[in-house]
Amino acid sequence: MTEKHGLTVKVYKNIMSSHEEWTGKIRALLAKNKIVMVNIIGSPGCGKTALLEAILPRLMEKNKCMVLEGDVETDRDARRLAAKNIPAHQIVTQGACHLSAQTIWNVINDLDLAGLCYIFVENVGNLVCPAEFDIGEECKIAVLSVTEGEDKPLKYPLLFRDSKAAILTKTDLLPYLDVNSGLYLENIANVNSALTVFPVSAKTGEGTADVLKWLQALAETLAKEA
Repeated sequence: MTEKHGLTVKVYKNIMSSHEEWTGKIRALLAKNKIVMVNIIGSPGCGKTALLEAILPRLMEKNKCMVLEGDVETDRDARRLAAKNIPAHQIVTQGACHLSAQTIWNVINDLDLAGLCYIFVENVGNLVCPAEFDIGEECKIAVLSVTEGEDKPLKYPLLFRDSKAAILTKTDLLPYLDVNSGLYLENIANVNSALTVFPVSAKTGEGTADVLKWLQALAETLAKEA
């Protein structure tokens, strides 16, 4: 646990292990507490943390939320969120390229889940490894920025096949880039035509309302199925 500028953030260590039993435990615990856990996956610098900073203050007006931040080192992202009064806990992987289900279980089993509606897991920045591992989440969300290149969905198709939604970030930069925004959408559709895609700018707020509606609908659907 570290403390700076009046903020306290717990730092957990990532533990690699066979994960099937842990995903079962996680899903049972989440179902018992009626919590939606979303696994957010994208490359380093694509805007995952900025997206959470833009969306969660509004979502938290009516819903209790928590973020689990996965990084190879430092607690910088958890502190960014904590500075905006978003409950966040840092998981340090010490070199591992993704979060393990056992680590997620150890963390959420250690925390007070009372009243929680959403847990957002910001996985380690990587388009490959995190997409390959189930951590007991309700769904994965793929995050792709307009600065990364239109061919990323074709080069890293697993993430876009397995996700329930994709968020195309940093759209405010499009006027300054030599990219084809329509080609991003076309390539995502070529990999997964059923994937819901949200063009978003965390800086201007463009598209964030649509993401909020989708998240709220996801929670409502799960509540009806319970």
